[in-house]
Amino acid sequence: MSTELSCWPVAFAAAFVLTCTVPGMAQDVDELPAPFVIELSGRLSAESRLFPRPGALAGQQLRASGAVAEPTLYVEGGAGRSFTLTPFFRYDDTDPRRTHFDLREAYLLLFGDVGDSGGWEARLGFGQVFWGVAESHRLVDVVNQVDLVEHPGGDSKLGQPMAHVTWFGHWGMLEVIALPVHRARTFPGRQGRLRLPAVVDHSRVEYETAPPLWSQDFATRYGHSLGAVDLGISFFRGTSREPYLQPVDMVGTRPVLVQHYEQIQQLGLEVQWTLASWLLKAEAVGRADARNLLGLEEDYVAAVLGGEYTLHASAANATVTLLAEWSYDSRADAATPGRSPNVLQDDVFVGARLAFDDVQSTELAASLVSDVRKPTRALALEFGRRITNEWSLRAEAAALVSVDQDEFHYAMRRDSFIDVSLSYNF
Repeated sequence: MSTELSCWPVAFAAAFVLTCTVPGMAQDVDELPAPFVIELSGRLSAESRLFPRPGALAGQQLRASGAVAEPTLYVEGGAGRSFTLTPFFRYDDTDPRRTHFDLREAYLLLFGDVGDSGGWEARLGFGQVFWGVAESHRLVDVVNQVDLVEHPGGDSKLGQPMAHVTWFGHWGMLEVIALPVHRARTFPGRQGRLRLPAVVDHSRVEYETAPPLWSQDFATRYGHSLGAVDLGISFFRGTSREPYLQPVDMVGTRPVLVQHYEQIQQLGLEVQWTLASWLLKAEAVGRADARNLLGLEEDYVAAVLGGEYTLHASAANATVTLLAEWSYDSRADAATPGRSPNVLQDDVFVGARLAFDDVQSTELAASLVSDVRKPTRALALEFGRRITNEWSLRAEAAALVSVDQDEFHYAMRRDSFIDVSLSYNF
């Protein structure tokens, strides 16, 4: 289990106290308009993931069970300054790689006014940034690293050390983010499911130029609403979050993969147009100096186009959302996996979400991803419901209906699963 970040909460807590008490940065303690506000919330979950079929690789199990703790401590001091701490811990009884600790958030929040109608805020520490409008996968979302052992969909993120400053006003919103530390992606171990034929050696990570500590990664985004159209333009320069997996040696007779990270530049565009019950969406990126699946540097463009339509089903007292998207990557078969093991270079995503208007917040969702040129299909079903104010139930089923033998994730073809979790929310 990794504990490389365990000293950071103390450092940021000390920074918070100093900011609230040092003269010139905050009011004197005796002059505070109100005492500190301290809130504790979060979740504790028991989870189990079942695989109906034996794995394609030796040593893989039919079941993986464990527990998750994700509390959040919020402390608000003088002048509204606050500190948020969200540690994350997972225990898994099958794959030691999936047992891990992370700081999802540990940041100091400062803010102020700019003129009569604008303002600024700064988040210093570990944070999470969410960019993009697409449903199937978000191309422009490049700030945080993926926590791939959490879920193969790639939506879970590792906390990212950053200095994140935002200015906003009637002219829009501008974000500037300095990223001094690069974090390597998590991968399943030899006993884990949803993995590649060769195990990724997490103790060896290679970089093109920059070391993982004190790198000069930089990201910025400008966003603005023009009537019914929401527009975002972003730029990233620094170490890629998507590794090229390079076979470097053998351990006995077993191949081992090492993560290699390139220096890249990425320009991103996101557009969302609200038209009555329709949401039309588009994301596109142009990336330079990235390696493709063959290990060769190749500049490329990628895009996601689609939308969603929402209607109210009065008979069921529910809201139905229909979704459809198409993904394109100019590298075609040489495209590398992005936020998930799946390679979306010419694929169609269709789905539906059913949200009931009940006190239990019951939700159902279904989706299908289909490759246009290959017989690869993946189906996902999700269910969520509150049992009481504190307890909630979530279930998910993912079925790899068919996987072409030329696919990057062909070794996962037997890894369809059912995931059930019971959570206590406080």
